[in-house]
Amino acid sequence: MKKIAVVAFGGNALLRGNEIGTIEQQEQHTLETCEKLVGLLRQGFELVITHGNGPQVGNILLRNEAGYNQFKIPKMPLDICVADSQGGIGYMIDRQMRNALSKTELSKNVIALITEVLVDISDPAFNNPTKPIGPYYLKEEAELLAKANNWVFKEDPRKRGWRKVVASPKPIDIINKQVVADLVEKGHIVIAAGGGGIPVYFHEDTKYLEAIEAVIDKDLASALLARAINADRFYIVTDVPKVFINFNKPNQKAVDHLTVDEAKKYFDEGEFPAGSMGPKILAAVDFVEHTGKEAVITREEDIEKEDCGTRIIKC
Repeated sequence: MKKIAVVAFGGNALLRGNEIGTIEQQEQHTLETCEKLVGLLRQGFELVITHGNGPQVGNILLRNEAGYNQFKIPKMPLDICVADSQGGIGYMIDRQMRNALSKTELSKNVIALITEVLVDISDPAFNNPTKPIGPYYLKEEAELLAKANNWVFKEDPRKRGWRKVVASPKPIDIINKQVVADLVEKGHIVIAAGGGGIPVYFHEDTKYLEAIEAVIDKDLASALLARAINADRFYIVTDVPKVFINFNKPNQKAVDHLTVDEAKKYFDEGEFPAGSMGPKILAAVDFVEHTGKEAVITREEDIEKEDCGTRIIKC
């Protein structure tokens, strides 16, 4: 049996926070990250790559609005926009991974998959939408849109305007997990579950599959995929070298290892906020609890080092 590593790209792997996000910038960062992943291949791992899509799908939604307002081009629903971003980002990672491999003696096929992720239509998250998407609006515009479309808007914490919010339900299954498993077992590098996957659900008592407007956390979806294909290690790539306790405080401390119980304790104490390290910790804990294997939270420049990042272990 082959060793499998699932690597969840953070936004920093594609785009830096101080950049406008040109394709040249994104391709350069993607190439740099893919070159680091070659180290995992040399360690004997087969690779499955997942990725976020926040800035990219946001731009797609802005194009949606601009196209409709200026030229009356029909708007595409959120699931199509997520699929659009999966295709574009998947292609970019595919090509840059091939470019990284071309500098080595390694030979691998690379394939990007449009990935649907099953959610539960009765998930409580649908009663409390929290994930902001799309452009900012004036309060009056938001009220009109909410009334016309039955949408929910919330004011941005930084007072930049009002944004539509959608649910962020828990992922419960990866629709094409067996395809991913078969491809990686044959030695191919697979790109999947982009942006947390496209949320879909089955109609009650039927096999009719339908999309639903929601955003799935990419790290939780990546952990679920890693479990589903029996991965040996789960990497979450972020912009810090390790997990920190008391982050950004004078007494901050980097952590080399965390047990599942320790990670849960720190999470409950508020050490890992929902908007930053929290989802990554929950995803790592989910993978380790269900598999007994190791999860690693690290930055891209360290990923090829055997002792990189913070290791989350069973006990």
